[in-house]
Amino acid sequence: MAEKYQIVRKKVLTPDISSISVYAPLIAKKARAGQFIILRATDDGERIPLTVSSTQGDLVTVVYQKVGDSTMTLDEIPEGGCLSAFVGPLGEPTPIEGVKRAAVVGGGLGCAIALPVAKALHDAGAEVDLIGGFRTKDIVILEDEMRSACDNLYICTDDGSYGYNGFTTGKLEELLAAGESYDRVYAIGPLVMMKFVCKLTEKYGIPTIVSMNPIMIDGTGMCGCCRVTVDGQVKFACVDGPDFDGHKIDFDETIARAATYREFEQRRRADHRCRLEGMDNG
Repeated sequence: MAEKYQIVRKKVLTPDISSISVYAPLIAKKARAGQFIILRATDDGERIPLTVSSTQGDLVTVVYQKVGDSTMTLDEIPEGGCLSAFVGPLGEPTPIEGVKRAAVVGGGLGCAIALPVAKALHDAGAEVDLIGGFRTKDIVILEDEMRSACDNLYICTDDGSYGYNGFTTGKLEELLAAGESYDRVYAIGPLVMMKFVCKLTEKYGIPTIVSMNPIMIDGTGMCGCCRVTVDGQVKFACVDGPDFDGHKIDFDETIARAATYREFEQRRRADHRCRLEGMDNG
């Protein structure tokens, strides 16, 4: 029997992105597409919110990117090691009821979240086009998993090194211009990408759901850090979302707030690497 919150499997997807499969049977039993967990790598570590990428048996898989001190500390825990905390599922599941034809658009790490959404739609009988965007071929992740979760997979790269040459919005517009029609579009990824997907789908009159991932601390709506403005009203991504009507999101406000701690994260990441180098030299 695995220990509580044990990392049963760990896989490096790119130099900066990895997945871990954690023993968490109760969460695995209840988690639905779009929901997330909050973990702590160590007893004194920060809370890290991560969307559930998949579940299998008693295991919950999440994908993370090393962007700061906390995720770099998480990355140091080996396969077989244990997390201090792993709580969930949190948030509302992604709405998929009644959808017959959908486009799911993922950008970069957002493809790890787009994957379970596409799979849930596909398993429910919907026809799914999945568009995954990456900067270059070398950082494409989860391609085989995405292909098995949809009817048509379109990989896009900014530099044209693999698949469609251009952004996900360009591929989506190409499909729409060619006569493809969708009941709903789902967009998951960088805020700027989701903003421009929504601008495009608004032009075509297609309802669009976006998964918001603002700064989050407690995951219960108490701290207010994950607030987003939706149709002029303040909502909390952790309890009201993380999925919202993309045509009603104030993206400019959310983008500005997301940049608040960017310099701090970069500094902590650099400090973390300096400490590691000092240990190697010692």
